Amino acid sequence: MVSSYTRSDSPLGRMISLIEVPRSPLRFVILDCPTESTLSYYLDAFKQFNVTHVVRCCQQTYSAARLTEQGIQVHDMPFKDGGVPPPAVVREWLCLVDAQERIGRTDFTCPAPTIAVHCVAGLGRAPVLVAIALIELGMQPLDAIEFIRRKRRGAFNKPQIAFLVIRGSKKRKKRAVLHWEIMLTWFVLFAWFFRTYTSAL
Repeated sequence: MVSSYTRSDSPLGRMISLIEVPRSPLRFVILDCPTESTLSYYLDAFKQFNVTHVVRCCQQTYSAARLTEQGIQVHDMPFKDGGVPPPAVVREWLCLVDAQERIGRTDFTCPAPTIAVHCVAGLGRAPVLVAIALIELGMQPLDAIEFIRRKRRGAFNKPQIAFLVIRGSKKRKKRAVLHWEIMLTWFVLFAWFFRTYTSAL
């Protein structure tokens, strides 16, 4: 399910997009860049959606202290505007996603964890990170792109789409190799067991 939340009483008219992941307790919020003067509007939405982590893909435009005071951890993972994340950022991002996904699956006493991600406009870098997470959680690249674009119209440019498609293709190849490695291991074990058993006879 993809839904959005709009602060209708905000003079800014900001739209915050909630991405609920199929078959996972983890959720994401994509937004544009808060500032010191607008952060209070976002904090209201963060509380409503149980945001526990905020990831900044752009330069800092507000102090993280106001978020940490509310129990929200802030992570800085900046990369080039209109670009794709370098491997180090992808690794850090997926570590966070994996940790929160495991919490959501094991801790049933708390609401579903939500990670908020923002760049400047919420149309490039932030959606790319969320798409990477969706692909990692089992969604096909083009499906992930369409899934996000339903509420973030104009999200992704051509290089970012190409990056996501290639990443998804590599992930499928790794899964296929792993599958055949498992099958080969079982075959070797079966052959060894059969030879041992027949020798004993």
